[in-house]
Amino acid sequence: MTKLIAVLAGDGIGPEVTNAARRVLDALRLDLSFEEAAVGGAAYRAHGHPLPAATVALAQRADAILFGAVGDPAFDGLERSHRPEQAILGLRKALATFANLRPAKGFPGLEDASSLKPEIAGAIDLVIVRELNGDVYFGDKGRRTTDAGRREGYDLMRYDEDEVRRIAHVGFQTAAKRRGRLCSVDKANVLETSQLWRDVVVEVSADYPAVTLTHMYVDNAAMQLVRDPGAFDTIVTGNLFGDILSDQASMCVGSIGMLPSASLDANGKGMYEPIHGSAPDIAGQGKANPCAAILSAAMMLRHSLGEAAAADRIEAAVAAAVRGGVRTPDLGGTATTVEMADAVLAAL
Repeated sequence: MTKLIAVLAGDGIGPEVTNAARRVLDALRLDLSFEEAAVGGAAYRAHGHPLPAATVALAQRADAILFGAVGDPAFDGLERSHRPEQAILGLRKALATFANLRPAKGFPGLEDASSLKPEIAGAIDLVIVRELNGDVYFGDKGRRTTDAGRREGYDLMRYDEDEVRRIAHVGFQTAAKRRGRLCSVDKANVLETSQLWRDVVVEVSADYPAVTLTHMYVDNAAMQLVRDPGAFDTIVTGNLFGDILSDQASMCVGSIGMLPSASLDANGKGMYEPIHGSAPDIAGQGKANPCAAILSAAMMLRHSLGEAAAADRIEAAVAAAVRGGVRTPDLGGTATTVEMADAVLAAL
C-alpha cells in the first residue's frame, strides 16, 4: 500500500536539503507518494500564520512527515505566537510526538572536521533520546512587572511522572537495541523537577534488567561529551538539556549538517528533520549540506515505514560519499548541495 509522506520544506535552506532527500527517496523506487504544504515563515507569507490548519491536517493524515527547517529573521519582530519557530512546537503538540531521537556517529574520513582530536571524534556513536512535550518550552511563561517596578520574565520547568515514564521507556528500549547502556541526564542536585525525573527513571529501570543505567548531571555530561564522547551509548534527558547536548554532539561529529533526527509518537509515526535549522545566511547559495536531511529520510524509512533495509542503504551511501572525499563547505570542502546529493546517489 502506498505510504503518504507530508513534505514541509519550510524556510532558508529547508527546501534545498529536503529536495536532496526527495531525490534519494525517489531513487529507491519505493511505494511512496508525496504531498507538500507550507510551514514557518513561508506559511506566514502565504497564509498569515506559521502553521496553517491545512498543514496540520496533512501532517495528521500522512504516514510520516519529512520536515526541512523553519526560521526567518524577517519575522523576528512578530508576536511570539506568529514567529516561524512556533510551527515546530505546534506540530509536536498536534502530532503528540513526545520522543526525539538524535543519533550522533562519527563518519570515517571526517575525523579532521571535528573540533576534537581525530582519535576521539572517530569513536563517537551515541543516541540522545530527548523528551519533546514538556519542560520550560511548554510550561507557563510570560512577563510581568515586579513590585519594585522592574520587568521580569519567567518560564516554568515542569514534568509529571507519566511524561517522564514514557520517555524513560523509549530510552531503555533504544539502549536495549544498541549496546545496553543508558545514561539519564538531569540536574537533580538543584532542580526538584530533575529529582522527580531521576526517581521515575530508576523505577522504570526495573523493567529492563539487561540495560545498565547511570546518572549524570547535565553540566558534567556537557564536559564528558567533549572529553570522551565514545563513552556514551544512549542518553535520555529532558527537553531543554536535550536541545543543548544534541547540538554539542553534532560538533563533536564535525558538523551540524550531518545530524538527522526523528520525533515520534506512541505508535511510531514521526516527523523527521535535520537539526541544523534554516541557516538563512547561506540560503539559495548551494552551500547547504544535505546529508542530515538525507539521513533523516533514512530514519523515516526505518522507524515509521518499515523499510529498514532501504534505510541501511541510504546510510551506507552517505558514509561512502563522505569517505570518498566529497564535502560541502561546512566540512571544509567546496561541493554544492546538489553535488553532495549526486555523490550519495552515485554511491546508492
